[in-house]
Amino acid sequence: MSRKPLIAGNWKMNLTVAEAAALAASIAEGCRNLTDREVMLAPPYTALAAVTAAVKGSVIQIAGQNVGWEKEGAYTGEISPVMLRDVGATMVILGHSERRYIFAEDDELINRRLVGALNFALTPVLCIGETLDEREEGSTFKVLERQLRRDLEDVRPGQAERLVIAYEPVWAIGTGKTATREQAQEVHYFIRGVLTEVFEKKLAQSIRILYGGSVKPENIDSLMAEPDIDGALVGGAALKSESFNRIIHFS
Repeated sequence: MSRKPLIAGNWKMNLTVAEAAALAASIAEGCRNLTDREVMLAPPYTALAAVTAAVKGSVIQIAGQNVGWEKEGAYTGEISPVMLRDVGATMVILGHSERRYIFAEDDELINRRLVGALNFALTPVLCIGETLDEREEGSTFKVLERQLRRDLEDVRPGQAERLVIAYEPVWAIGTGKTATREQAQEVHYFIRGVLTEVFEKKLAQSIRILYGGSVKPENIDSLMAEPDIDGALVGGAALKSESFNRIIHFS
């Protein structure tokens, strides 16, 4: 089954509104006439509206970096799915390792966010990944399966068609270390197998699985050559137009 590649840029807690709009406009210019792949940008909340305006008319989709699960209410510091859609976002990153390990978000909370996003027609990019200790003790597959099954509870097959998974080995994020293409492919193949058990084979084959973990221009081509790697979730290299556009135009 053919899956359209998705290159996603996570800007994390970086860039002022003006800086974000300028970067987005430059990336949009580099994406002109793209039809065989999709591009996503996840700016900080403060820049969402400006970035949406800057990429209007391009192929770029806008995402939040997290989202609450209710339409509105007494949830200080949260942003609702309706608010994200109101500023032009169609996607949202959930379960990023920095949310899990710095802000102590567990699978139960991530599941609530994910189901809430789906209920309000947002496309979730669900991040899963193991720490260095977990990899060295041989627990990679056990950790990933636990995260997947818990995070996807109560997700209906009709909703799962919009789902995107991002495998981000925690030990490779911002460290300069990258899983080899063989390591990444092995894990992506395993993830697709779990998705087959959670849903069914045809649906699992249609879900895109991105790789995230020190993705850069130098390794994107080899990663994208693997059959179960359907794109990339890019951090630091997404903050510069030249490097991110090179990643977008992988070959």
